[in-house]
Amino acid sequence: MGPTSAEPTGTTGHPAGVGRRDLIKRSAALGLISVPSMSFLSACASGGGGGGEDKAEAGEKTARNPLGVNNSAQLEFVLFDGGFGKEYAEDAVRIYEKNFPDATVEFSATQKIQSTLQPRFNQGTPPDLIDNSGAEQMDMGVLVGKDQLADLTPLLDAPSYDDPARKVRDTLRPGIVEMGQFDGERVWILYYAYTVYGVWYSQKALDSLDAEYPRTWDEMLAVCAKAKKKGMAGWTYAGKYPYYIPFSLYPMIAKVGGTEVLDAIDNLEPNAWKHPAVKACFEAYYELYRKGYVLKGTPGLDHIQSQTAWAKGDALFLPNGSWVENESAKVIPAGFQVTVSAPTGLDASDKLPFGTIWASGGEPFIVPAKARNGTGGMEQLRIMLSEASSRNFTSKVKSLTAYDGGTDGIELTPGLKAGVAALDLAGENVVNPRIQDWYVKLQKEQIGVGGLGEMMAGRLTPAEAIKKIQGYADDAAKDTSIKHYKHQ
Repeated sequence: MGPTSAEPTGTTGHPAGVGRRDLIKRSAALGLISVPSMSFLSACASGGGGGGEDKAEAGEKTARNPLGVNNSAQLEFVLFDGGFGKEYAEDAVRIYEKNFPDATVEFSATQKIQSTLQPRFNQGTPPDLIDNSGAEQMDMGVLVGKDQLADLTPLLDAPSYDDPARKVRDTLRPGIVEMGQFDGERVWILYYAYTVYGVWYSQKALDSLDAEYPRTWDEMLAVCAKAKKKGMAGWTYAGKYPYYIPFSLYPMIAKVGGTEVLDAIDNLEPNAWKHPAVKACFEAYYELYRKGYVLKGTPGLDHIQSQTAWAKGDALFLPNGSWVENESAKVIPAGFQVTVSAPTGLDASDKLPFGTIWASGGEPFIVPAKARNGTGGMEQLRIMLSEASSRNFTSKVKSLTAYDGGTDGIELTPGLKAGVAALDLAGENVVNPRIQDWYVKLQKEQIGVGGLGEMMAGRLTPAEAIKKIQGYADDAAKDTSIKHYKHQ
């Protein structure tokens, strides 16, 4: 994952802050896309970490070095090595090394973000820049609540890499800055990718069934029945990481019941999970299991295995994010026609129109508060937010960045084109659930694995899953050891 990605906070007046509808309007205005990545990090105790008293001395601020990076200070950069790979980051590191020739950059990539780096946060020796993504993503809400992240406002207010007359913040896609905030103006996270989440499929496979993408649930079940007759499962998903299911389930809940249902869930409001729209959508998804429309063995598949089965034509539909086209590039056959659509709704009684979709920033980059060379970490991000680095990312990984541009001269892939079309169709009906970055443990381990994963494996009924998830949410709401956030 791309969560993973996935995929993934502040202290003064915007979101946790920015109202969802404001963010929707800003996000919808852009019409473009992307998300999360995973390799192995060797013994990470060495190198550039080391915060506290051991901060690198500041360098001289100049037009070419507006943040005042110490030219000779070591920089440690740890990347989540997943769907986007690491080449785009390595390319950006080479630019940093060229600009600061006396500096040494220690770059590494890993899937084990939390198990590798959490101890270093506890010891006060974190790296200088981290791509905090994947199955082992560190809980962003906890990091912010415990003051373990640096405020990225200096980066956002610095001159952009390409045009000193424009601040970095003025070059970003709408909604990116707000997503990095939690309960105020300060910005703790820079989401580098821009992701479209939804239901991914092969247009060629759908055409072979003489079917169109279903807009109502009855139509979805009919398409799945057609697929089953031809030996193809209707759905598969990352069974070992069932928090991928919300990539299509959450926007379906918003479509059926309105965005206020997702707001209530994000806010940990009492009985939020007992809303009729949640119940209806859980029952719809459970019907996929009950009718045998989910690929056999899916609960035991990880994200790569489920994506491979999908690419091979074993299953038609896959809930995922826009990193999937790149992450599965080696197994997607020619002529597959990677396509994404907004989630299918229930029927004409839905509150929002067909096309309602989840799209938002992905691939969260953070600079630890105790990083030895945090200024260098911000400068590395400033480089990555240049037009050239953004274009390099998009051309190599088939996804867009937070930089509002960087697509000139690039031929968009089928999945990228489909994502743009999906956002165009959505218009203002773009949702952005915050529970995945406000409460990572609740979203991934409890709602995902403990609730949805058990339900889709047939071990819980929808009613039982809802009761269990509501219990998890209530426990989180009462937990005084964690910081709580609300939509403003």
